[in-house]
Amino acid sequence: MLQEKKNVYEVCQARLKRIFEEFDNVYVSFSGGKDSGVLLNLCLDYIREHNLQRKLIVFHMDYEVQYQHTMDYVERVFKQNKDLLEVYRVCVPFKVTTCTSMYQHYWRPWDEDKKDIWVRPMPKDCYRKEDFPFFQDDMWDYEFQFRFAEWLHQRKNAHRTCCLVGIRTQESFNRWRSIHSDKNIYKYRRIPWTRKVVDHVYNAYPIYDWLTTDIWTANGKFAWDYNRLYDLYYQAGVPLERQRVASPFLSQALSSLKLYRVIDPDTWGRMINRVNGVGFAGLYGDTSALGWQEIKLPEGMTWADYMEFLLKTLPEETRQHYLNKLSVSIKFWRERGGCLSDSVIRKLQEAGVEIAVENSTNYHTDKLPVRMEYLDDFPIQEFKDLPTYKRVCICILKNDYACKYMGFTLTKREKERRAYIMKTYQSLF
Repeated sequence: MLQEKKNVYEVCQARLKRIFEEFDNVYVSFSGGKDSGVLLNLCLDYIREHNLQRKLIVFHMDYEVQYQHTMDYVERVFKQNKDLLEVYRVCVPFKVTTCTSMYQHYWRPWDEDKKDIWVRPMPKDCYRKEDFPFFQDDMWDYEFQFRFAEWLHQRKNAHRTCCLVGIRTQESFNRWRSIHSDKNIYKYRRIPWTRKVVDHVYNAYPIYDWLTTDIWTANGKFAWDYNRLYDLYYQAGVPLERQRVASPFLSQALSSLKLYRVIDPDTWGRMINRVNGVGFAGLYGDTSALGWQEIKLPEGMTWADYMEFLLKTLPEETRQHYLNKLSVSIKFWRERGGCLSDSVIRKLQEAGVEIAVENSTNYHTDKLPVRMEYLDDFPIQEFKDLPTYKRVCICILKNDYACKYMGFTLTKREKERRAYIMKTYQSLF
């Protein structure tokens, strides 16, 4: 007998049932965006419908710089559901990546030293750095999230804690990989849409398989409140896949940074003084000046020449940072090799590029490792898979300090820091 196929809403209800039955401490990471907003509404409706005698914790990281519509939406949600919510609104000066400037690769929301130019007053009911004994000045925002989970678990004296996160695999390959990767072995009872944070603390992604159309269908069907910023995005002609409520200074947001000038001019005026390079990024964020659209090579130059020229325009510390990244990348491709598909290998061989193809790799992939020297450029569809000086140029133009466009992930120092934190966590249980 064939089983009736359930839609994503019905499947999500089953997931929430399991979460609320098996975790005594549940909180939602709420940004004010469409995905976390729908997830929060799903949880609130579930608690009311099943008459659960419990509060829902909401974790909101307030980044100081946001659209007024987003702040209004956050305030409405907290006010309308105060009977069910226990709110942790965090206003902490952790480090946040910025790609608006070659002189500054991070900024700090709610920095006390910049209080006179804060974009808006700090909310009265927020949690400050003094409320978190684990806070350190060199802490990044993503690290704070990690530490907050463990801190809240201890604060509540919980048996088992679950953080609900509204990510969807449709949004990016990295999100898809975070759910489906074979490396993600640390799950709660082998549930694929969960991930262990520390002992007895897990992240869960109950709407990971929803589409953008599912999000807006749910908002309409259940008459949920949502961030009205998306109405303005729609009126401005912003495609659905680019309608995001994220930190405005990340590389992904630079192309739409200029919308602040039109949608929220008051905030825009204060942003210009708040973070270095915002004005320039607002004007040129979606152009080749910052690595977007088609980048043209200056006449008479190779990409290696252009890279040298761009490096000379940078501050010494920033220039040396990119050179160190390039040195690591060159050594990697010479000695270990990057994994390439058969079609890319064939294109390199047909073009007469000197490469050495290995037979196997320790990575979980069907691709083969290829050792080779850096190329100036290799104009194929899989351009981003290859080591070229053009990719370095794009990194510099994007102010991509982490060099994600070149394929870099965490550095050795960052990995060591993460390992130290993990070890510290384990000793606390």
